[in-house]
Order: sequence, then C-alpha cells, then structure tokens
Amino acid sequence: MERLKDVVESLNKEFSVESFGKDPAFSRFIPEVYQHEPDWKSFFEPMFTQFYNGLMIKGEATIRNVFLAVFPTTHVLEKFIHKSEPGDLLFMHHPLVMECGDPLGKWGRGFVPIEHHFLHQIAEKGLSIYTCHAPLDYHPTLSTSLAIAEQLGLENREGFIHDDKHGNLGIIGNCQSTNTELLIAKLKAIFNTPYVDFEGCHQSDIKKIAVVAGCGDKVKWMKEVEERGVDAYVTGEIHCHIDNEYGRMRYQEMKNYVKTTSMSLIGVSHSASEYLVKETLMSEWFRSHFDVNLVMIPQEKWWL
Repeated sequence: MERLKDVVESLNKEFSVESFGKDPAFSRFIPEVYQHEPDWKSFFEPMFTQFYNGLMIKGEATIRNVFLAVFPTTHVLEKFIHKSEPGDLLFMHHPLVMECGDPLGKWGRGFVPIEHHFLHQIAEKGLSIYTCHAPLDYHPTLSTSLAIAEQLGLENREGFIHDDKHGNLGIIGNCQSTNTELLIAKLKAIFNTPYVDFEGCHQSDIKKIAVVAGCGDKVKWMKEVEERGVDAYVTGEIHCHIDNEYGRMRYQEMKNYVKTTSMSLIGVSHSASEYLVKETLMSEWFRSHFDVNLVMIPQEKWWL
C-alpha cells in the first residue's frame, strides 16, 4: 500500500506537470465539452483545472491498486468502479473519451465528457483519477511513441515533430527488413486490434519506420518523414473519422495526399496506440517506484 500523496508527488515530478504548463489539447476541449455544465470544475481538483494534467479526482489517502487505461470509456469506468477498493487510483492518458471513428464503421463524435453518474460513483467510493496527456507523449523515456518503437525493435532512432521546449513527439528508426503485410500482422498482434486502417503503397522491403502515437494524421508530418527516407508510417489514426466539418476536411486532405506517397501508412487506432505504454513502460515505472498491485483495463473496442 502507498499514500496517494506520495504517488501524486512522484508522478508530478516525473512528468514535470507544473512546468509543462497547460495541456495544449485538453485546456481547450475540457471546458468546451462541459460548457453547458456550470459546476463541472467542482468534480475536479483545482490544480487539474489549471493544467489539465495531474490528479483529476482525489479519493481516499491510501492506494492498494493502480488501474491503467487510456480513455475513460463506459467499459473502463465500470470495470474500475466495480473492481476497485476505496482509495484506488486510475491512471489514464485522456481525461475525456475521444471518438475518432471506425474506418470500417461509424464516424465518431470527437471528445465526449465523463457522465455525471460515473463522477458521483467515483467520489462516493473514494477513488482517485490521475491523467497525463502531453507530458507523457513528450517524455524522453516513457512516451507513448517510444513504447511503440521499442516493441518494433527500432534502432538508430531519431526524433521528429520537434518542440523546442518539450522535445520530440515522433520517432524514426531502422528495422529488420520486412514487408507491408508482415508489418501489419505484427502490429495487429502487438496492439491486439482486429484490423488496421491502411493507405499508401504496399512495400516489399521496409527498412525504416516512423512512429507517432495518437493523432498522426498530419500530412506535413508524413511529408517530412518521407523526405527522410521512411518506408512505413505507423500511428493511431491515418484518417480523421470525426463526424463534423473539421473531420471531413481532414479526411479529404489525407485522401488527396495518399495518392502521392510511396509509404505504407498504417493506423492501429488512437486508443490502442496510446494504451501500449500502460502495458509496458508505465507498468514498469509503477512497479519500480511503489508497492501496489497493477490492474490493466484494455478497452472493449479499440476503434471508437
């Protein structure tokens, strides 16, 4: 068992939550999705509503079990509430569900708030939630993209999508020669996803791969790595399937681009691409720092 205070302080220090500043995405999207609920801040810790990372909901003082997930889906929250003991902690990447859409099914709604009844149940049971988004994505040794690069065995790694303050979001590296079909099969096994989203060309000799977890559906990022000799681009999303004007614009932009590229573009789903780090690097971090039980909560469905 561990004190919540100690775990939170260690996480805040590891991810430099305060010095990182406001999360670029969730400082916008959390107020937006809760805009019709004037009391939404009352559910969350004051520091969280300042930085949009860190301890989101504070429960009892002692932690026995740490649950790890990526999005607060209905399935994830039901599992956490049902299986947890008072004081337990849920560590997630996102404080909101992100419905990015299913390439073989329905388009998504974008960011979706946590339903009130879940927030009340979490508070009543004395549970805690800690989320870490951009600070985890940019972390030099624990990042979402690094977890993918390590599982693919990438060597001679270089960064891309550079931020002067925080470092690199994506990773480029060399791999043992493979082809598109074998790479897709390997990715489906790593991420336990039934299918991928694919665009571009099928390659017979892939030796250099770029990886970026989450929303990698940026044409300028793809053009940059192709100029650097990349054969395959692996990310969460190749296409934006959010059912609004922005999503349709981004989708068409990508459809125009893929006609021109020789790379294999492979999406494994936004959520699966960011869950991997919980199974690997973050699990190792918690085990090495604290005497707690770890409980993984994979999503029931990766493509939302």
